[in-house]
Amino acid sequence: MPSFAVLDSVTHLQAEHRGRAVYAASHGGLYAGAYAAKAGAGAVILNDAGIGRERAGLAGVDLLDTLGVPAATLSHRSCRIGDGADGLARGVVSFANGRSTALGIAVGMSCREALTVLAGKSLAPAAAPDPRLLAEARFEVADLSGGGIRVFGLDSNGLVTAADAGHVVVTGSHGGLLGGNAATAVKHPVLAAVYNDAGFGSDDAGISRLPVLEARGIAAACVSVFSARIGDARSTLDDGYVSALNATAVRMGGAIGQSCRTFVRTIVANAGRRS
Repeated sequence: MPSFAVLDSVTHLQAEHRGRAVYAASHGGLYAGAYAAKAGAGAVILNDAGIGRERAGLAGVDLLDTLGVPAATLSHRSCRIGDGADGLARGVVSFANGRSTALGIAVGMSCREALTVLAGKSLAPAAAPDPRLLAEARFEVADLSGGGIRVFGLDSNGLVTAADAGHVVVTGSHGGLLGGNAATAVKHPVLAAVYNDAGFGSDDAGISRLPVLEARGIAAACVSVFSARIGDARSTLDDGYVSALNATAVRMGGAIGQSCRTFVRTIVANAGRRS
């Protein structure tokens, strides 16, 4: 039987996946597509993350088409985003790019069927993406920082570092745990974190980080996928409106419907009042 790989995140791609068919349960945004191309995947299936603003949940699949890579997405309503095993078991294809359509991939296929078809084809490692797509994935938001608390924009939650502890991170990532593992919510004890709700999706997987971060005393919120482009931290910050948040965030002044900038400004201002 043709061999394929199943991962909880596109950031888990390794050298062994070059030129292979992979289901990575990340969103299908531009950052994820560029990351998959840089890793040299031969064919990629992602999660459509609710598609959202400006079709951002499919932008990575479109990018991969231009790089010669067959790619598709699974419906966020058919399986849990961030959970590779669940996507393999329940996922249904919602979108396929031209390269994958030419190989027989079609909307409505199961994830397993699509992976089997792709793995049976002659695949080659992806062409390298424009390096600028990944080069500016982290930046500081000086106008929202204050009182010793710094605010950082990160296109991926995987870019959080130990130096971010006690500060605020605004990400382009979906708000789902990877493989349901609580340890993947955020790697370091930040003050607050913002994610994209990925359309909530199956079992509300798109916001499943929030209760885990609540248990750790970290204020957390998600912005609507229809307000901000998933995978794009600048869009989360400048366009996003809060659609979900945990109790710690509420105690610190967060509220549904706030702009992301207002949410972050409020959290920073009220940080000293935490109980």
